[in-house]
Amino acid sequence: MAWHTLERSALVEALLTAGPGAPTLCEGWRTEHLAAHVVLRQGSPTVALGLVVPGLHGRTERVTLALGDSSVTGAGYQALVERVRTPPRWSPVAWAGDLADLTELFVHTEDVRRAGPAGASVEARTRTAAHDDALWRALTRMARLAYRRSPVGVVLADTAGREVRARAAPRASRALPTSPGPSDVVVRGALDDLLLHAFGRSSAARVLVDGAPDAVAAMEGFRPR
Repeated sequence: MAWHTLERSALVEALLTAGPGAPTLCEGWRTEHLAAHVVLRQGSPTVALGLVVPGLHGRTERVTLALGDSSVTGAGYQALVERVRTPPRWSPVAWAGDLADLTELFVHTEDVRRAGPAGASVEARTRTAAHDDALWRALTRMARLAYRRSPVGVVLADTAGREVRARAAPRASRALPTSPGPSDVVVRGALDDLLLHAFGRSSAARVLVDGAPDAVAAMEGFRPR
């Protein structure tokens, strides 16, 4: 099952429900800019390069804002969202499937949904257990990258009882690499919220950070709420 296709449909639905000019969790972006970002990421390799090459970031941001700003009318916005729905078949991102798009599209859907009137209290979307498993696997793959700069050890624990070590503590036990230690924090929450926390949306993530006071404070500095 290509789970990213379900996430793409969810993003399209969220964008159409919110409409143009609506806020998102991405600072400086409204819904039309977020849609433009997805379109350019999947259809313009030179622009997409600016997402990972710091020296090109400014150009990528300008192009993203320009495309979004040109798509604020009803018809223009609809056309832009349709491009989100159907990425070019030749796109390297499309070829990569879940590896490239699953968490990307999930998080951007929540960027729209949780910036709406209900805020962070918006109801979680209903998914199958298999879909959740795919998202959990994706989270475990990217957890070390997401928390690589954390000043303390990090363990992620979801409400289904799953845990993954995202960052080794300074004196983490090699014999028990997944067990929390005194220099660890445990970030607890639903899978949706753990994904948002990992992607830097801590203000919209309904999580509980457990640990020694100094370790919790260090995490709050790293992922401010």
